[in-house]
Amino acid sequence: MSGVPVLGPAEAVAVAADLAATFARDAADRDTKRVLPLVELDQLSESGLLAITVPARFGGADLPVATVVEVFRLLSTGDPNIGQIPHSHFVYVNQLRLRGTDAQRKLLFGEVLAGRRFGNAQSEANTRHGRDVRTTLTADGPGHWRLNGRKFYATGALLAHRIPVLAHRGDGGPLHVAWVDRHAEGVEVVDDWNALGQRTTASGSVVLTDVAVPDDLVTPYAVTFDGPQTYGAYAQALHAAIDAGIARAALTDAAAFVREKSRPYPDAQVERAADDPLVVHALGQIELSVRAAEALLAEAARAVDAANADLTASAAAHASLAVCAARAATTHAALEASGRLFEVAGTRSAAGGLGLDRHWRNARTHTLHDPAAWKVQHLGRWAADGTPPPNHGQV
Repeated sequence: MSGVPVLGPAEAVAVAADLAATFARDAADRDTKRVLPLVELDQLSESGLLAITVPARFGGADLPVATVVEVFRLLSTGDPNIGQIPHSHFVYVNQLRLRGTDAQRKLLFGEVLAGRRFGNAQSEANTRHGRDVRTTLTADGPGHWRLNGRKFYATGALLAHRIPVLAHRGDGGPLHVAWVDRHAEGVEVVDDWNALGQRTTASGSVVLTDVAVPDDLVTPYAVTFDGPQTYGAYAQALHAAIDAGIARAALTDAAAFVREKSRPYPDAQVERAADDPLVVHALGQIELSVRAAEALLAEAARAVDAANADLTASAAAHASLAVCAARAATTHAALEASGRLFEVAGTRSAAGGLGLDRHWRNARTHTLHDPAAWKVQHLGRWAADGTPPPNHGQV
């Protein structure tokens, strides 16, 4: 691929909406058969959407967070698996913006503008908690390192061209990101993802064995949190957008089923299920929840953009709190819409071949990424005594 289109805000949203409609057509079938979206990811790359946050001075569109969030929401209405796969791509493009040298940015942003995808190798199993990292970069002569470790939940790695790996530089040294080629010697990506939902994200494992990494493909990570930052809020806003997309898709499918396939309950004494006042009321409640989540998501994205324009501790805290609200609301909306789908659509909607259960399975799986209760906890502490949220990558 020689180069992808550089999209403006309106173009990016329109392209995302078109792709979402295309991806939706076979989403249920891919879920049922666990078919990885290889063709669809190539379409996503070729569309230019994966390059929309490359800075203008490196040839990109440099679109605001508000647009990126809407792109993620739209893609996730079509297939939230495809919405989730590039999440880490965008997060690490942001990491490169913040911490890369100009030479590193020129090289790696050039790859993005050529349509290449970044994955991730961040989380690890058998550690004390999700932010405990044991993968290491060990010195191997001047300007060279050897990377060793094992990662899981490595969404996007299997289908990526390059994998950013979170590792300690030296024995217990500060965290850095090693930007390794997907097919480099010593890199093994294992397709062992086996969850009840988000089944085609290929969020498997990455095994790293003495992978050679030059110094010019290592960027600092720990220093990202030495001062005010929106790195965490940005990543969390994209997660919220995925859940908002699941919620909207579940509601859309529920309403379509009610209109086209459901039979009315006899006591309602109506000709169509869509005229049953209990069904209409339930759909209205779900619509209210989904609209509220979408509104909080849009507000959160604007808050991150505002903080990026004038980054202070106060602005960063405001952005994080706005994103906490969006994450909690989209979690609730995704679970409510995907669960109540069957309540409003009736017995016929539970038929296995329809695949409508994928909405709940996707919602339940993805919303576990970060506990919504902790988002509410941060909001409560702020409301109680003005305590700002913690300064890390999950808020």
